[in-house]
Amino acid sequence: MTRRSNLRRVHQVSKVMAMSGNVLIIEDDSRIANWVQVYFERAGYSAEVARDGESGLELARELAPDLIVLDLTLPRLDGVEVCRILRRESDVPIIMLTAREAHADRVIGLDSGADDYIVKPFAPEEVIARAGAVLRRVKGRVQQLLTHDGITLNETTGTVTVDERPVNLSQAQIALLSTFMRHPNQVLTRDQLISLSFNDEFDGLDRAIDSQIARLRRQINRDGTQPIQTVYGAGYRFVVEVE
Repeated sequence: MTRRSNLRRVHQVSKVMAMSGNVLIIEDDSRIANWVQVYFERAGYSAEVARDGESGLELARELAPDLIVLDLTLPRLDGVEVCRILRRESDVPIIMLTAREAHADRVIGLDSGADDYIVKPFAPEEVIARAGAVLRRVKGRVQQLLTHDGITLNETTGTVTVDERPVNLSQAQIALLSTFMRHPNQVLTRDQLISLSFNDEFDGLDRAIDSQIARLRRQINRDGTQPIQTVYGAGYRFVVEVE
């Protein structure tokens, strides 16, 4: 399929999606960066580009974008480190875009705080669709304050506190925490967690959900007490005290 026909297809998809937002693309390959920027703009987004990790980090802080598309291998500061720094500072949705196909690299990307992971070469429609799915999850949160045993999640703002201490989570981890807190003391399988948290839109990497949960557990650990327990052979359970 030609680049022009691809652009027409993205334009048609954008009419259906009716999504908008400010996207920051951090990618050192000028051809790919410009290509991705064009597709996002054709789909109704505004898009900015940074060519290395340091300038990308600075631009992310300046623009406060709705979504970041981040290459894993970058000059000056690699994508994993950029992702980790951003995750400490905000809950901005991050999609990793990289040529690395190894399962371990995908897990590293997700474990650093990314919400999704796309391997090059990719179809532009997939990038736009993944972006739309992540942003729908963010904008679709119902105003709700969930509190269990010192852990508080504000689903409107996406803010999380543990014993009144703020913690920064990715959008995927916030979605998982919301599911756990809405189903206290209930054993949930991986498939149930994906369905309830992501409406089956989570990229089905084998065991990738475990990586997201592992990072979530580290963030909400309460003085050595871990509310998310592994139920071997079954799934996970968010344990709360019954009043």
